[in-house]
Amino acid sequence: MNTLIGLLIIAIGSFGQSSSYVPINKVKKWSWESFWLVQGIFAWLVFPLLGALLAVPSGSTLPELWSSGGALPAIIYGILWGVGGLTFGLSMRYLGVALGQSISLGTCAAFGTLFPALFGGTDLLHGAGLMLLIGVCITLAGIAVIGYAGSLRSRNMSEEEKKAAVKDFALTKGLLVALLAGVMSACFALGLDAGTPIKEAALEKGTAPLYAGLPVIFLVTLGGFCTNAAYCIQQNLKNNTGKEYLSVNKSTFTNNLLYCALAGVLWYSQFFGLEMGKSFLTESPILLAFSWSILMSLNVTFSNVWGILLKEWKGCSASTIGILLLGLAVLIASIIVVAIAQA
Repeated sequence: MNTLIGLLIIAIGSFGQSSSYVPINKVKKWSWESFWLVQGIFAWLVFPLLGALLAVPSGSTLPELWSSGGALPAIIYGILWGVGGLTFGLSMRYLGVALGQSISLGTCAAFGTLFPALFGGTDLLHGAGLMLLIGVCITLAGIAVIGYAGSLRSRNMSEEEKKAAVKDFALTKGLLVALLAGVMSACFALGLDAGTPIKEAALEKGTAPLYAGLPVIFLVTLGGFCTNAAYCIQQNLKNNTGKEYLSVNKSTFTNNLLYCALAGVLWYSQFFGLEMGKSFLTESPILLAFSWSILMSLNVTFSNVWGILLKEWKGCSASTIGILLLGLAVLIASIIVVAIAQA
C-alpha cells in the first residue's frame, strides 16, 4: 500500500511539472528570457525556500541543517543542472512541449538514475543493479520511439504547419539542445544525493520523513537559479529586453507575474512530490533508486498529453500518433517491470 501511495504522490507532482509550461502562452509582451527569469525566481527560489522551511524542526534553523555537510556540492551540482534547466527551456522553444520534454527528460531519466548508482558503487551487472539498468534501458527505448514519432511529425508537416504548432520550431537544433539538457539536468539527482547528510540531520532532529529532503532541493535549485539568471540577464542586455519587465501596463504586469508564479509552483511540485513519494518507498530499494526515472517517465507521458491537447501533433497521420502512443506505453512498462521485480 505504501508503494502505491508513494507512486501516486510522485505522479501528482509529475503532472504539475508537465503542466508548468502551459502558462507560457498566457504571458504577454515579454520575451523568452524575461519570462524565464521571472518564473525562475518562483520555481527555484520562492517555492523551494517555502518548502525547505517545512522541514525545519523545532529549535533548529535552515543554516544549522545545511551545516551538516553536503551543502556546497549540492549547490555546485545545481549550477551544472542549471545549464540543463536553461537548455531544457530552449528545447521547449524549438521542439514544443511534447517532443522537447520527451527527449530532454528521457536522457535525464537515464543519467539521473545511473549516475548516483555508479558513484555509490552499485554493481549494474548483477542483482538489484541489473534490474535498475534494465529499467533504464526500457525507458530509453520508449524515448527512442517517441523521438522517432517526432521525426515523422517533422517530415510530414509543412513549414507553415510547424510554425503554427511551435513558433520557433527547429528539429536539428532542438534535438541537440534537448540532449544536452537531459545530460546536464541529471546533475539534479546528483545534487540530491550529495545533500544526504542534510536530510539525515533533519530526520535526527525530528523532521517528518515527508519533508526531510526539502532543504536539499532548495540548495540545488539555488545553484540552478544562478546559472539561469546570469544567462537571462545577459540576453536582456544583448537584446535590449530588460525594459520589458516594467514597460508593460499594470494589468499585463500582474497577469505575467501571476502566470509566472503558477508556472513556478507547478514546476516545483515535481520535486516536492518526489521527496514526499520517496518516503513511502523506503521498503522497496529498487523502486527507491528508480524513483528519479519514474518521475521523468511520467513527466514525458503527461507532457505528451499536453502536447496533444495543445495541438502540437495536429495534422500527423494515424500511424505517427500510434508510434507516439507505443513509446508512451514502453515508458509506463519500465515502471511496471521494476515494480514487479521489486515485488
